[in-house]
Amino acid sequence: MAKVLRQIDDEAVERPFNKSQFIRLMRYMMVYKKYMLGSVLLMIVATVCSLGQPFLQSRAIGHLQERTFQYIPWMVVGMAALGGVNALCTRQRVRWMDSSGRRALAALRQDLFDHIQGLSFSFFDTRSAGKILVRVINDVNSLNDLFTNGIVNVLVQCLTIVLLLVIMLVVDWKLTLIGMCILPFLIFILFRLKRVMRKRWQIVRMKRSNMNGYLHESLAGMRVTEAFAREDENGDTFANVNDDIRNRWMEAIHINSAFWPALDITGTIGTILVYYFGVRFMGAENGLKLADLLLILWYLGRFWEPLNNLSNFYNNLLTAAASMERIFEIMDTPSDIQDKPGAEPIPPIEGAVDFDRVFFSYDPEKPVLKDVSFHVEPGQTIALVGPTGAGKSTVVNLISRFYDVTGGAVRIDGHDVRDVQLLSMRRQMSVMMQDSFIFSGTIMDNIRYGRLDATDEEVVAAAKAVSAHDFIIRMEKGYQTEVNERGSSLSVGQRQLISFARALLNDPKILILDEATSSIDTQTELLIQKALAVLLKGRTSFVIAHRLSTIRNADCIMVVSDGRITESGTHEELIQIPGGHYRGLCEAQYRFMLSA
Repeated sequence: MAKVLRQIDDEAVERPFNKSQFIRLMRYMMVYKKYMLGSVLLMIVATVCSLGQPFLQSRAIGHLQERTFQYIPWMVVGMAALGGVNALCTRQRVRWMDSSGRRALAALRQDLFDHIQGLSFSFFDTRSAGKILVRVINDVNSLNDLFTNGIVNVLVQCLTIVLLLVIMLVVDWKLTLIGMCILPFLIFILFRLKRVMRKRWQIVRMKRSNMNGYLHESLAGMRVTEAFAREDENGDTFANVNDDIRNRWMEAIHINSAFWPALDITGTIGTILVYYFGVRFMGAENGLKLADLLLILWYLGRFWEPLNNLSNFYNNLLTAAASMERIFEIMDTPSDIQDKPGAEPIPPIEGAVDFDRVFFSYDPEKPVLKDVSFHVEPGQTIALVGPTGAGKSTVVNLISRFYDVTGGAVRIDGHDVRDVQLLSMRRQMSVMMQDSFIFSGTIMDNIRYGRLDATDEEVVAAAKAVSAHDFIIRMEKGYQTEVNERGSSLSVGQRQLISFARALLNDPKILILDEATSSIDTQTELLIQKALAVLLKGRTSFVIAHRLSTIRNADCIMVVSDGRITESGTHEELIQIPGGHYRGLCEAQYRFMLSA
């Protein structure tokens, strides 16, 4: 079980604070600097009003002592007015900063998502979807307090400390210094405990990230789990992850529960000292007035709050450093597949494809394609067959430029695919994978996914062409039927037919079918063969399939073996090669059909 847990562990907790990343992060807030400056001004006014209320209250007590009651109503009105202004300023400040902070977070999340969409397949080959999801959701959300409160509050808290000290020193500097003598011990306790608390809560965050990643993986693979009766083992793994979070949470709570008593104890000691010496000062000739003593006591109680807020900001800043690094790590990850500087859009594609001595490998030590060369005329249908792992999917991935060759060149209409703008090329191609992904939404929207300007009539025509129309109109709402994420309410064959219609609606010049008919029943396959005879005409098509009925009418069948094209020709030509791989494949399927 420990082995499983190590596999879902997140990154290390400790992150050094990176000043340049913090400045980069703050650029998202600088867009709203007017609101930030306005919030600072409002907070200054609110702070002054907040500090003014105890001052007026202490002066009112002084007038009560001196029995000058005529000033008392004015003091009450003044306190009420200051309270009202404080409430209005605080309310507006919260609205401005919450709105600005949320917009800045939304912009950061959008930039992160846009960058992820532009990354190449190699990025997703090495990272789980759960971990990426944690970056976009959890790590961005962890910056919320920093954006909505921390930046403005740190300035205001510093101002509050200065104002408190100035007023207290003016009222009675001796008593103020006595009250401040406990400050070094309090600061030590604050930052000592807060540092430990930060580590504890960071561990909790990391464990939550682990759970998110594991949950995503488990939910995505639930059918496999049930098929292999792995519920008990997965439940044990989840229980371990869940218990780990609970234990780490309790460790953090234990430290957190020690913080506030420590703050109260040290604050109480300072208050006792002020009471003790304040009473003695009051007994002296021309000594301290009761109103001044109460004012210092009230302000002393307020003094610890901004100190605590500053320590919270410090810890939030250090905690945010981990999230900043993880976010910018992805945002700074360059895509392996990018347009060259000055790349021009590819002209309308005719469909000629050339592989010129192509080499490719995912791992430099393990070449996948070795010196592959072939030429395809526009409109031809090319079938790729061969054993699993031979490199068939790699060939079509290079045509779509999901990866770049490590040697040689892939050309479309004589243009090296690395020299033209990527989107201009892919918009003239359609790819249908074996894993037919269906998005949540209507069937109409799913078919229209690659061509948003298509009319309803064109969508229906594409569905009819691939024999999807009949089962669609039998559904409750026809083309407006809502399907779940990944199309779980549809059969495998239905999902593939919808994906097929989506690819064909794009009206591509180059069409790639990678095991696209592997899960379609025989009756549906016959209908698709009839549709393909018409729809593939005029398009350059690459078909990867194990069923010979799907590929026997191809203009050229290429056998890929050990990273090379070992046989090439029509079905009739290849079937005549004694001992040939394709002939052996045909004979094996024929024997299988007879035995079945």
